[in-house]
Amino acid sequence: MTGTADVSTYDVVVIGGGPVGENAAEYAIKGSSRTAAIIEHELVGGECSYWACMPSKGLLGPGAALAATSGLPGAREQLTQPTPDVGAVLGWRDTITHQRDDSSQVDWASGACIDVIRGHGRIVGEREVEVGGRGERSDGEYGRGERSDGECGRGERSDGKGNRRIVAREAVVVATGSTASVPPIPGLREARPWTSRDATNMVDVPERMVVLGGGVVACEAATWLLDLGVRELTMVIRGDRVLPKAEQFVGEQVATGLIRRGVDIRFGAQISAVERPDVADTGYGHIHGGPARVTVDQGGGSSVLEVDELLVAAGRAPATSDLGLEVLDLPDSGPLRVDHHMTVPGHLWLYAVGDVNGRVALTHMGKYQGRVAGDVIAARADGRPLDGSRFTASADRDAIPQVVFTRPEMASVGRTEAQAREDGVDVVIAEADIAVAGSYLVSPDYAGHAKLVIDRSRDVLVGATFVGADTAELVHSATVAVVGEVTIDRLWHAVPSYPTVSEVWLRLLEQLR
Repeated sequence: MTGTADVSTYDVVVIGGGPVGENAAEYAIKGSSRTAAIIEHELVGGECSYWACMPSKGLLGPGAALAATSGLPGAREQLTQPTPDVGAVLGWRDTITHQRDDSSQVDWASGACIDVIRGHGRIVGEREVEVGGRGERSDGEYGRGERSDGECGRGERSDGKGNRRIVAREAVVVATGSTASVPPIPGLREARPWTSRDATNMVDVPERMVVLGGGVVACEAATWLLDLGVRELTMVIRGDRVLPKAEQFVGEQVATGLIRRGVDIRFGAQISAVERPDVADTGYGHIHGGPARVTVDQGGGSSVLEVDELLVAAGRAPATSDLGLEVLDLPDSGPLRVDHHMTVPGHLWLYAVGDVNGRVALTHMGKYQGRVAGDVIAARADGRPLDGSRFTASADRDAIPQVVFTRPEMASVGRTEAQAREDGVDVVIAEADIAVAGSYLVSPDYAGHAKLVIDRSRDVLVGATFVGADTAELVHSATVAVVGEVTIDRLWHAVPSYPTVSEVWLRLLEQLR
């Protein structure tokens, strides 16, 4: 070992301090005398807390509330301003993210008996991780990563003078998440476009924008950018619809909602070049220089757009580079593949959870995987057999719930009709517009749609999709039905309350009698 490295030993070492890694560490040690450390090179709480899920929903909420109010007689008449107050919205976002201050997350870790080590973690051998870079704990305390009689050890920190080696007695968990992808388009990277981190932490509001992509990030970001005052917004989408993994009617209704608000959606298009002579390193959420000229190819022709900023929302890649995986003869790019116990095959001590394993890129499913991995680590450490479903991840295959907070909202779980047919399922479909007493009370102009996908041979629900205001709250009942394999005959006796939007369940089930 070179430099001035020192060595610490823990039972469990987690690389990546987001909610996924936090769950893995907590479940691996709670109720025991085991020790755990989280290694984090940015902020404890991770992408979701500061740059993704939480700030994005903070930016979307005020506009959604105003839209709901404007559609309800008796309330809309009291609206004095149809759009959100930009300063107040950004202030609310900053409250949610604690101004990107992770001290409360570090306090949580300390309370859960988990040490936080600041720095970049790289695997250097079996059960060994090297931490490089300056790493300081917020509480500034040192310790040995040990505890007895149920008491926590003292938090450790790197002194910043050299690398430090961390040894795991039981397990190393990789929970490094993913990073935004920037396509190799001439001039694009040099123009310093926004990624999702800039959009969620926006300080400046550009008047003219291009959004590259048509997935969840692109559609949600377009929604709040319009709320906050972007005057001209163009979406450049290679395919023929937004949200292409969802049921087709989802993309149609979400695109219609965006177009009605003035978005220019260019399907079957791609950016071929970007020119931005004046580029500035202004930090997250600021406009990165002067106007950019964006060449868009579509239908055999090209056009040039002059915009104040670009947002690249063209997917994400697992964060596996520079993790030292090559020392284990594992690929150092792409997903870190795991079995259903979240274990990397051939390395019983190594686990990967969340976006980094490529199974599903959703925070709540990553946290689920983290809980599974934590339970498996604890059982193996105690010499207990892996008996019981909680030691096997199954919901991240065919029972994945998701909500897209566009207007209208989309909520779904399980398989689409196309996915079910591709899997060889003999499907039965129930489909209806959401037009019930409860939806009328939300708004006289309520527009929504719902679809159930049923496995004919088993008479159980394998997928459900809802589009419309307040549909986010419908998806968990569908998730319970899919995971619990509740028969359609039995679901008939799950009576929806009146008058609620959930009455659409009755309309759908009536088709199956």
